[in-house]
Amino acid sequence: MSDIVRYDRIGDIAVLTADNPPVNALGHAVRVGLVTALDRAVADGARAVVLTCAGRTWHAGADIREFGKPPVDPWLPEVCNRTEACPLPVVAALHGTALGGGLEVAMGAHYRVAVPGTRVGLPEVHLGILPGAGGTQRLPRLAGLDASVDIITTGRHVPAAEALSLGILDRVAEGEPRALGLAFAQDLLAQGAGPRPTRDLPPPEPVDFDALYDRVLKKGRGQLSPATAVRAIQAACELPFEDGLARERALFNELMETDQRKGLIHAFFAERQVSKLPELEGVTARDCEHIGVIGGGTMGAGIATAALLAGLNVTLVEMSKDAAETAKGRIGGNLKGALKRGKITPEAFDHMMETALTLATGPEALTDADVIIEAVFEDMAVKKELFARLDQIARPGAVLATNTSYLDVNEIARATSRPEDVIGLHFFSPAHVMKLLEVVVADRTAPDVVATGFALGKALKKITVRAGVCDGFIGNRILSVYRAAADHMVLDGASPHQIDAALEAFGFAMGPFAVADLAGLDIGWANRKRLAPTRDPRERVPTYADKLCEAGHLGQKTGRGYYIYDGRNRTPNPDVLALIEAEREERGITPREFSDSEIQSTYLAAMVNEAAKVVGDGIARRPLDVDMVLLFGYGFPRYHGGPLKWADMQGLDKVLSKIRKLAETDSFFWQPAPLLEKLVAEGGSFDDLNRAVS
Repeated sequence: MSDIVRYDRIGDIAVLTADNPPVNALGHAVRVGLVTALDRAVADGARAVVLTCAGRTWHAGADIREFGKPPVDPWLPEVCNRTEACPLPVVAALHGTALGGGLEVAMGAHYRVAVPGTRVGLPEVHLGILPGAGGTQRLPRLAGLDASVDIITTGRHVPAAEALSLGILDRVAEGEPRALGLAFAQDLLAQGAGPRPTRDLPPPEPVDFDALYDRVLKKGRGQLSPATAVRAIQAACELPFEDGLARERALFNELMETDQRKGLIHAFFAERQVSKLPELEGVTARDCEHIGVIGGGTMGAGIATAALLAGLNVTLVEMSKDAAETAKGRIGGNLKGALKRGKITPEAFDHMMETALTLATGPEALTDADVIIEAVFEDMAVKKELFARLDQIARPGAVLATNTSYLDVNEIARATSRPEDVIGLHFFSPAHVMKLLEVVVADRTAPDVVATGFALGKALKKITVRAGVCDGFIGNRILSVYRAAADHMVLDGASPHQIDAALEAFGFAMGPFAVADLAGLDIGWANRKRLAPTRDPRERVPTYADKLCEAGHLGQKTGRGYYIYDGRNRTPNPDVLALIEAEREERGITPREFSDSEIQSTYLAAMVNEAAKVVGDGIARRPLDVDMVLLFGYGFPRYHGGPLKWADMQGLDKVLSKIRKLAETDSFFWQPAPLLEKLVAEGGSFDDLNRAVS
């Protein structure tokens, strides 16, 4: 018997303990061990079986090393079916997380118990697939239709107490999982209870599954896996169990062949790879326990909130006591949101607000800070003056970070006598919610300062991406180009509202013009004015958006921008179309029709082309870095994997052909990225570059 699944006899009960660190993934050796041990329990004359796991968790899912490989017997569905067919009552004793295949194995058992704090779930939809080992057939029989649709199509983790109330678990009690499972099994034997196969429980009554499918597809903005999972659940309600399993497997195999599955798998692995930089191997980060934040506006308050939620001490500096108190109110409001959602306790809230947070009215209060992050007005002169002052105040070895979105971090660093201590930490607003952090590495930034940026990002639970210095770094540099492509299409005949609708149909939560309204049109207005002195005369920069701003229409915060807002409802602003038509006439442009597919392909071609330039220029080290920035900072649909993964799946030759075609009418804007041309010429892909650098 392999040590990976240990077999013990406690009286009449066989205890099977899986021990496959770190998360007891259900790899081939574990699967073999489970079915072999089950057979031994029957042959050994045991009267009941307890399944448990060593270490910090129950089976947390499949073995990611087997992703994309052909299944090897016994595959997971067989393990679940053989567990369910065991003639002895089988009790699964859960702790930690029982996710995906882990929960499917537990549902193959006849009874399930757990300790408090356990979480269960079927998150396969996040990988572009659905539960393929009976999860869509067994969960409806245990938890009912509504709960099953919710759990499977969202992939959410269900706390033990809720799982108990839904019937997924039979008992939740304090104690050690193995002891809890043994006690439950002993109770079963005392009562004379035998096996209770989940498959034999009655399925829910069928509903209008066509309507349910449509609702889930719309809610997922076109993601196929949640909607397809509805069809598998439908099979549980309408077909005999074996036929339902077959239908589940057929739907699973269909999803395995989709580009969405490839995109989501890419996102899954890239998210885990993005912060692993060869240059930081063996480099020790500096301390980052005490964070100084200068500026208590929306961004500064969000950064302070994120640091407090991470258990760090924060000193926030504002210009006056009144401004500091206002900032404290913003932070308190953010933390109250976390309190309301159950993310923190009332005691933790009080500690953060009264002990961990310190208010000050001058940077002199930051002499002991480990990392000082400025979040002041986006003006180079203001930032340089502040960094020169910090140079005199901050302790030796303190990290001096700028939260600039566009400005030259090298120039800011030169305002100090210690440029090796200066780095960019580009947070995204709201900083306590958005998961992306760009760590902008200047020419003279020390390696341990870079490591500190990544260590802080990890502490704040951010997706942390290395970026080089250029205007806009990775994300905003690419944004400026694909946003310009949208503006060009508007001048040429599309409407902002049609462009938004087409890109939302592609899977974006919001189109670019709705996003601009949300952020505030004055942000883009200010950036256009900043760049105007150095703008190439060949650039096509529309003026209609400036006229909106000049009229005081700044988007959602003023109730009017590209759209008119009534609460959360938006309707197209007809004044925008009049301004656009006037500008077309002034420029002598005859508008033409755009199809939704042309809008999508043009917008994405601009995104991919500039992203390839960003990688080619070394601003991003790997294509996956770009993909993570666009996924987590700019709303790119996760199921497409990111713009460069999407381009690989479309075929780089096709994307390049589109760019060259567009260059026939605007050779200044549409200049093919040299890296893209090189990859097409060599028959390579962006994924090849990811593998070469990682």
